[in-house]
Amino acid sequence: MKTTLDLPDALLTRAKLLAIRRHTTLKGLVEHALMREIEGAGTSEHDALIEDGPHGIPRLKREGKPFITTRMIRKLMDEEGV
Repeated sequence: MKTTLDLPDALLTRAKLLAIRRHTTLKGLVEHALMREIEGAGTSEHDALIEDGPHGIPRLKREGKPFITTRMIRKLMDEEGV
């Protein structure tokens, strides 16, 4: 279905740039954002742990001590021989 949205110029520009960085289309970005908003309307236990990172990518919230440290990642990489 087609529809028309009236968005502020600055928001549309930011959305287009984000779509380019994510190698997707503006339509795909809007669909994804709308779906996340609809699905996220209910609260879940994950809401307390997840936040959007600087590029819109979900990440663990940084409250207090992080769940995963750089040291832990390096140790796992050493164990795997990476």
